[in-house]
Formats: sequence, structure tokens, C-alpha cells
Amino acid sequence: MRAPEPYDLVVLGAGSGGVRAARIAAGHGAKVAICESDRVGGTCVLRGCIPKKFLVYAAHYRESFADSAAYGWTVDGARHDWNALIRAKDAELDRLHGIYCRLLDEAGVATVMGRAVLRDAHTVQVGERLLRADRIIVAVGGWPRVPPFPGHDLAITSNEALSLPERPQRVLVIGGGYIAVEFAGIFNGLGSEVVLAYRGEQILRGFDHDVRSALAQELRAHGVDVWVGLSPIAIRRADQGLETTMGDGSTFESDQVLVATGRAPNTADLGLAEAGVDLAEDGSVVVNDQLASSVPHIHAVGDVTNLMNLTPVATAQGHALADTLFGGSNRTVDLHAVPSAVFSQPPIATVGATEEQARASGRPVNIYRTSFRALLHTLTGRDSKVMMKLVVDRGNGRILGAHMVGDDAPEIMQMVAVAIRAGATKADFDATIGIHPTTAEEFVTLRTPVAEKEGAFAG
Repeated sequence: MRAPEPYDLVVLGAGSGGVRAARIAAGHGAKVAICESDRVGGTCVLRGCIPKKFLVYAAHYRESFADSAAYGWTVDGARHDWNALIRAKDAELDRLHGIYCRLLDEAGVATVMGRAVLRDAHTVQVGERLLRADRIIVAVGGWPRVPPFPGHDLAITSNEALSLPERPQRVLVIGGGYIAVEFAGIFNGLGSEVVLAYRGEQILRGFDHDVRSALAQELRAHGVDVWVGLSPIAIRRADQGLETTMGDGSTFESDQVLVATGRAPNTADLGLAEAGVDLAEDGSVVVNDQLASSVPHIHAVGDVTNLMNLTPVATAQGHALADTLFGGSNRTVDLHAVPSAVFSQPPIATVGATEEQARASGRPVNIYRTSFRALLHTLTGRDSKVMMKLVVDRGNGRILGAHMVGDDAPEIMQMVAVAIRAGATKADFDATIGIHPTTAEEFVTLRTPVAEKEGAFAG
């Protein structure tokens, strides 16, 4: 074993949060090493946001080709080449991996390839190398979690779904979170028969109830067969593919079963507990407001903390932490009113409080909600609706939350989030002139609160 190599900072994991932390710390003059067991780039670049969004783009074209006829276009012989899409996606991921490697190199960060394990609170082992660190940042992210029912090894996760050798004709998606609904939309849009089965009473637990209802309706309208109240108990090989048995005895036949029932922090066998780092029951690193663990010089950022599993949050945390540790500042990341999106079909975007959260706080609220057919579909005749909603503090008029289901929702919500973080009120929205004709203008033309007795969104 070699003698330990001294570093001011060793980062475990070269994803978005870890790479940003390493680069910023090195820019402040720290001697930094970053350890990675796979390719540089992490979940977002290699197994999440970027490749998945390419597939989402591809999936949109089928309906766009069909809708174009209403506008005078004739598209003959349109067909999709799955392998061409996967090759193009992989080429772009290779390019991004190279960019991340170059950025680390140009920043003066030493990239150490291999699985890193803590041998004590200051020593990291990677293969035969020992790294002695004054400070450590854990940024190893998460990994898909598959329940251990019989035959679970026959299923795939979101990792494998991005690189299948061919598109399955029939797909059963198990789960009701954002990954499940996104892949249901992807495979449905590319021509597969898709069943989405979720154990709960409605998909997208934790989102606003109107968003959940609206997306469930839209998924069904777009051709996804959505079932709730079902959990798998076994998968077996059958003559025509895979047969999945549910807890109620029902069965589904498919060519692939995609299990998207959540992700777990990637902390197993990392040596964290042995080094004195407190882990939560789910394996996440417990951190304080300064992202420090129970061992003060060991910090954690991103999905491994389970504070908020979003790539921009991990990146912001890595930057703020590096500035704090090596840049002489004292920065934290404010997780109030963080916007997020689900790239389902149609997409969801949300920022701030749900109606349930606002009411649970005890404050009186007004709810503004609308549902309508977008102008595009007045000619296509497609049975698809946009749902938009504002949650407003009745006392001071401040907008507490905004939610949308419909095309371009993520692009629209980004700017709505700026307004909400700036403390915008409903009067500010009312005084803003809309851009006509757009979907976005509906956020500034909502005038009448929903009556309390009107209840939840019903389409």
C-alpha cells in the first residue's frame, strides 16, 4: 500500500454536486481530488435528466406528426428507429463526459478512478491508493431501489431503460412517481403499449392533488393504461414474455417490466458509519444547515442527503459548500420555493406550496384554477387539456404556490418561480399584461377563486 497522498479536500462522487464542489474549491486554491467508480458526470448526465430528456423529445414526435394533418401537412411513412436514437443519445453522453473530465483537469482537480471507501475519518482508499483529506465531501448520489419480491431480477430499472437493445412492444411500469410517469410517457409516445401500475390511490404522491388528478387523466387520454391500488408480488417468464402477478391476484403480460419505485442513497459499504457519520434509516447522510455531517469535517451534498433530490440543488449545494469551506464566505442554499418539473407527457411544473401544504399551515387561502384546451388543439381536436393553479394567501395576497400540467409547463414555471421567490402577490399577477395568444397568459388572467365546495379538479 502506498503512503497516503495529502489533500485539502477529497470528494466522493463525480456527479453534478461533486464536480461543482471540486472545481470551486480548487479555484479557491485548495488541493482537491475527486473519486469516481463509473464515468464522470453522475446520474443527471449519464443515467437521468439528460438522456431521459432526449427520449422525451423523441416521444413527442408521434403525436406531432399526427396533429400536423390538422394544419395541412401530410407526413408519409414516418417510422421510428430506436437504435438510431440510442446511438445519438450515447454519442452526446460521451461528449458531455469528456467535457466534465476536461473541466476538472483544467481546474487542477486530480481525478481518481475507482470505488472510494473511508478507512477512517480522514483517509479514503481507492484501490491501492490512500488519500489523506483535511475535509471530505460525500456526493455519491442515489441508485434505483427494487423491492425483493420473487422474480424482481427479471425487471429493469430506469438505468437499463435508457439503453435497451430494442424498444419493447409491451411495457409494464411499476410505480407512480416522477420516473414512472416519465418512462410511461416515453414508451407510449414511441409506440409501445404501456400499463402503469401504482400501489397508492393516485399517482405522484406528494404533489398537489389537482396536479395528480390532471396528469392521471392526461396519461389515460394519451393512451397509457393507468391502474392504482396494485403492487407486484411476483414476476415469472411466460410463453409470451413476462407475467407479473399483483397482490389482488390480477396478472399482466409484457415484454419488459420497468420498476420505478424509488431510489436509495448510494452509501452502502462506503465506510461512513465506521468513520462516525450518522446515517438516516434510508441510508442518507444526516446533515445540518451547513451540509456538515455528525463528523464536522465530513460534508454531503445532493441526493445522498435526501434533502431535495434535484440536480440544480446538488450543484448549488456543492458551489455554496466550496465557497464556505475554502472561499472565506458563509453561504447556504435556500430550499424555499424551489421549482421542479416532471417531464411526463404532458409535463408538470410546480413551485412553492401545494394546496394541502398551505391549508395544513392553518392560514386561509384562495385557490385559483383553470382547465382548458390549448389553442393548438382547437384544430387537431385532440382530447387534451391544460390545468393551471395558483395557491394564494387570503390575508396578504402573496402567491404561495403555482402548479401546471400541460405543454411548456417547465419553461413557463421557471419565470413564475422568480416572481414567487420575489414575494409577488396575486395583485401583481393581475396587473401584468399577458402575452396573447399563449398558455402562459392564463397565470395573469385568473380572476375568480374556486368555490370551497367545488372540490378537487375533475377535468
